[in-house]
Amino acid sequence: MLRDYFPILVIAAVVVGFIAFHLIASELLGRRRRTRGKGRINECGVTPYGSARGRFSVKFFLVAVLFILFDIAIVFLIPWAVSLRQLTELGHGDFLLAEMAGFIVILGLGLAYAWRKGGLEWE
Repeated sequence: MLRDYFPILVIAAVVVGFIAFHLIASELLGRRRRTRGKGRINECGVTPYGSARGRFSVKFFLVAVLFILFDIAIVFLIPWAVSLRQLTELGHGDFLLAEMAGFIVILGLGLAYAWRKGGLEWE
């Protein structure tokens, strides 16, 4: 069984060696010129203003978490939809259809709750 993974291990070793070689070579051969501009802090070419410790609204994080939650739910739906025909031929189709319907209903209830509570409002 380990013999089947040998090509993958060889490729991983080559990649790690390639990365290590280039990191070491750039450290040894790279130029080091200190200038005033390199030490300055900037964001996208613009000098920052104000404090970096500004507060974010909780709504931003709530929308992000809801997006990730429903995005991951779609990831679970895709393999189920792909394998449904094969599993239907084996006689498990009705059970899997009921399971996925329950899953979608629970997700729909969660979405309705988040929408009703205003969790999807960006303002």
